[in-house]
Amino acid sequence: MDNQRMRIGFVSTRLSGTDGVSLETNKWVDVLQRLKHECFCFCGESDWPEERVHIVPEAHMNHPEILKIDEMLFKDKKRSGDTGRVIHKLKKHLKACLYRFVDRFDVNLLIVENAMSLPMNVPLGIALAEFIGETSMHTIAHHHDFWWERSRYIKSPADDYLRSAFPCTMSSVYHVVINSIAARELAFRTGIGSVLVPNVMDFDSPPSFPDGYANDMRQELGIKKATTILLQPTRIVPRKKIERAIALARRINTECILVVTHKAGDEGINYQIYLKEFANIIGVNFLCAADRFAYRRQTTSDGRKVYSIADAYSQANLVTYPSVIEGFGNAFLETIYYRRPIIMEAYEIFKCDIQPKGFKVIWFDDFISRKTVEDVQNILCDHELAIEWTETNYQLGRRYYSYQTLEKRLVTSLEHCAGNW
Repeated sequence: MDNQRMRIGFVSTRLSGTDGVSLETNKWVDVLQRLKHECFCFCGESDWPEERVHIVPEAHMNHPEILKIDEMLFKDKKRSGDTGRVIHKLKKHLKACLYRFVDRFDVNLLIVENAMSLPMNVPLGIALAEFIGETSMHTIAHHHDFWWERSRYIKSPADDYLRSAFPCTMSSVYHVVINSIAARELAFRTGIGSVLVPNVMDFDSPPSFPDGYANDMRQELGIKKATTILLQPTRIVPRKKIERAIALARRINTECILVVTHKAGDEGINYQIYLKEFANIIGVNFLCAADRFAYRRQTTSDGRKVYSIADAYSQANLVTYPSVIEGFGNAFLETIYYRRPIIMEAYEIFKCDIQPKGFKVIWFDDFISRKTVEDVQNILCDHELAIEWTETNYQLGRRYYSYQTLEKRLVTSLEHCAGNW
């Protein structure tokens, strides 16, 4: 098999929007296309070109039938026979769709994006395991998060499904993880070896000079010119601990606003409601502006500007990232790429894989101390120090987390798969 011109099929529940899996998949596609491979995708929702997409509604994690299965498996303490019958029916349908996808695009390698890692769609994970077993299709399983990292999956009546397909352990599957802790846990729990491919940014192509598109962002969002913008560039989910960023905003000796660029995500809106109430109680300007930001610039249905994530960074004074759990930390890399100072929780992966490389950030453990607040105020006031830190961080990002790093590791992975044909 000539691995110089592979036809690669990406499989996921969703490849659309600004979630970490979708963004990182786009980077893999960019690099693979530079290497002259052709890429297609199978999923429940996509913003890829239509001619390269095979949409199957039941592949989406938010499909009504999948949500019912999720509730039966991970909210109930016991599972009924009906659950198994529903899962089997959907699995059979999804497996047939996988066969049609591979035939339609003449795919000779699969890259599975988290669909065999987190059981957001159990029938899809099982369908993939059976499809790979029946076809011996060489597969790169790109694991962003594992089920054992989330408390809701730890104790459930779905152990048999989790251990058979999340992840699938067949010899034709080549496993890729995004941090060293995941590699260790995967080996400990399953005996599977893996390759570490960290998340990346295209550091060899610096952000383009501001073109004026975002100059009216403050006005459009109702933010005063002199107000300090604290940017929270993440989804609104509890593990992001956004209430810490709200509390920080209250303690800074300047007028500021906390702007969140992403939507509530796949875990409901109760956390967002709580954050708004909390911000109101302590008197903090808090703006959930997901409807005004997207991966690329566009317009709303009524003609208003939708800004890119890059535009959001260009207008920010400081990035807040108080998350306690991250598979890697896309928001961290984006902050480094767009040369902005950051305050962050020193989450486990950051401590193990990223911090030892020497990045200059304001970090804390568990809570934001008075000293941390003083450090934040200092970086906001000292422009030269902010430039020094962000330039150092950019060069470290270029050294360790560039597209060149990704290209080298993808080439190795593809050569491994091609060598086993």
